[in-house]
Amino acid sequence: MLELIECLNEIGGNGEIRAVILAAEGKVFSSGHDLNELVNGTLDGYRRIFDVCTQLMARIQSIPQPVIAQVQGIATAAGCQLVATCDLAVASSEATFATPGVKNGLFCSTPMVALTRAVGRKRAMEMLLTGKPVDAASAAEWGLVNRVVPPAGLAAETRKLACQIAEASAFTISVGKQAYYAQIELDQPRAYAYAKEVMSMNTMADDAHEGITAFLEKRPACWKR
Repeated sequence: MLELIECLNEIGGNGEIRAVILAAEGKVFSSGHDLNELVNGTLDGYRRIFDVCTQLMARIQSIPQPVIAQVQGIATAAGCQLVATCDLAVASSEATFATPGVKNGLFCSTPMVALTRAVGRKRAMEMLLTGKPVDAASAAEWGLVNRVVPPAGLAAETRKLACQIAEASAFTISVGKQAYYAQIELDQPRAYAYAKEVMSMNTMADDAHEGITAFLEKRPACWKR
């Protein structure tokens, strides 16, 4: 987790990077925490583990570039949290998702935060209370992932999505991502008050003027950032 945070810190400061694909190898995307680290430990030790995990999830959403989970296999517990936290997710038809902590006496409380915001209350509670796996098609229907593709096409489809994002202004994407997470927890009046100020400031940016002008002139935009 610390290595991922360090990597994301470097990526976040690199304006040449337009999108991030978070991928894994083998049959498992991420099975979450190593349970060997959660036996016979201390309260401060456990707090440290979950604090670092929370920092990782927050960092994914705070860097300016969109982060896409490329889920080729099993994503359980904090691994499911990781998928739910990423801005976008593309899954193989062989991927499965679960929060099985309840079966081990350790309720998936931190995964619950991201999961609930991705799939909603009832479906999150079903996953959390039963620990039952959810297949890729259901994950897409529930909103945990954006789309499901055959295993052979997973990498290409994920890269295609990243390239579509990279066509836009990096500045505009960063403004939009930050604004999305800032407004999502606000009530509607406050969300609109915040969003209209963001949009007003965005309209003043060079890339906004370039994009609008390019559209009106029916030509490709030439982004400054």
